[in-house]
Amino acid sequence: MGSALLGGLLASGWATPAQVAVAETSTARREELEREFPGVLIVDVPGKDLVRDPSDRSGVVLAVKPDGAEGACRVLGAVGVRRVLSVVAGIPSVRLETALGGQPCVVRAMPNTPALVGAGVTALAGGSHATSADLAWAEAVMGAVGAVVRLPERLLDPVTGLSGSGPAYFFLVAEALIESGVQMGLTREVSRTLVVETMLGSAKLLAETGEEPAVLRAMVTSPAGTTAAGVRALEARAVRSAFMEAVAAATERSRSLHR
Repeated sequence: MGSALLGGLLASGWATPAQVAVAETSTARREELEREFPGVLIVDVPGKDLVRDPSDRSGVVLAVKPDGAEGACRVLGAVGVRRVLSVVAGIPSVRLETALGGQPCVVRAMPNTPALVGAGVTALAGGSHATSADLAWAEAVMGAVGAVVRLPERLLDPVTGLSGSGPAYFFLVAEALIESGVQMGLTREVSRTLVVETMLGSAKLLAETGEEPAVLRAMVTSPAGTTAAGVRALEARAVRSAFMEAVAAATERSRSLHR
């Protein structure tokens, strides 16, 4: 996610390679990043010399595994970082603020993997000391890779269960549909094309018309027709309920990370 954000910021012109730096402890990963982002300073640990921009555009994106987040914040706090945008799942802002020390600005973000292609969606929540300017900065960063919504921090767990985990649900559906096309006699290549384009087109129709999903579904479902037969089979197997239970389970798992 960190490299996706960096690529989005550079591609959008929000920052130039000379205006950003990356701290990465893995030697192999540093070498990969140097090849991927020429001109960007890649270091093993952040130093005070990197915290030198006093403008409203400065800050640090924290993109590490949850068990390393507080340790990373202690390092950042020691070198003078006072504004952090965290894309770490499950770690509340108060714990990051404590690790940073003082009264730092922490903004939490829950993006999803379509950010890798500039089509993600991110929910933002400000911590105890975050101002409107801090939230605007964070929104500009995450806006480089997709849409952004602002929410209270208490809602980030449901966001994790819905949009954070959501791509996996869609990929599972796509996988099943592609396989069903193959079973019905289509080649895998044709079946994949039909499924991917159907999902893309359906999402675009939903987004651009502003209609409710139920309305669009009814438009496709003629009485006693082929779609009605398919939908009836899905409803008979409680597919709707299964998706709702999946979101609830993922939400609860996210909550458990910060208990």
